[in-house]
Amino acid sequence: MADYSKEDFLQLIKRVGALFTIKISNLFRNLDSRSVGAIAGLAFAVVFTWRLLRTPSGLQRRQPKRQASTPGTSSASSHANANVNVISSGSSNPSEASRTQNVIDEFFQPVKPTLGQIVRQRLSEGRKVTCRLLGVILEESSPEELQKQATVRSSVVEVLLEITKFCDLYLMERVLDDETEKKVLLALEDAGIFTSGGLVKDKVLFCSTEIGRTSFVRQLEPDWHVDTNPEIVTQLARFIKYQLHISPIKPEGTAANVYTSTSLEQFFGCI
Repeated sequence: MADYSKEDFLQLIKRVGALFTIKISNLFRNLDSRSVGAIAGLAFAVVFTWRLLRTPSGLQRRQPKRQASTPGTSSASSHANANVNVISSGSSNPSEASRTQNVIDEFFQPVKPTLGQIVRQRLSEGRKVTCRLLGVILEESSPEELQKQATVRSSVVEVLLEITKFCDLYLMERVLDDETEKKVLLALEDAGIFTSGGLVKDKVLFCSTEIGRTSFVRQLEPDWHVDTNPEIVTQLARFIKYQLHISPIKPEGTAANVYTSTSLEQFFGCI
């Protein structure tokens, strides 16, 4: 009943609009430019209102009752079928139906979280992070390789910059000489690690032994520590709230507060 009333109302608007157009055309001869502009604006408002009322009417038409779905039908399938039924009954124009379906698909499409949101969620709102350089930030995997060159993994830069926005980040590594320290700092600078202002060179720490790196972490008392050495991860498990062990395989007997991932980027879903 409501559907027929709306159709009658729309037909009435069309007739009034046609009559209104005829009356305006007869008055145009005796009106000045200012009056013509005012009437044109009014006519535009009437047309816009008519189109606004016309669009939802097609979508609100209902299809005759269908048989009840079987108990095994999922709610997602019912929702999808309902969308198709509304479109097919509301418009006979395929292009209009396609546009309507696109609007519905965009409306129900899940919002993809940003990298910043993922970082904060995965770090459980941790405010301080310590991270080893070799095998995590740098391509090289040993101090001996660092003596020759230092190469920053390009895929990890964006993750590091996001971490520095929310956390106090410290990078650390064992090196064999002072020249290696300079190579590492230069590689980090060239990669743009220091551009965001969240990480400065003073927060890149160097030591000569693995025990020295362990001491750095314990002194800083971070919420998270990232490392590739399983022995250091095991030693720090009692003192650090969370750890991320970068390893191709998950070792047996890993503590409950230790996560394992093949890379820092993979842990944050970047690859």
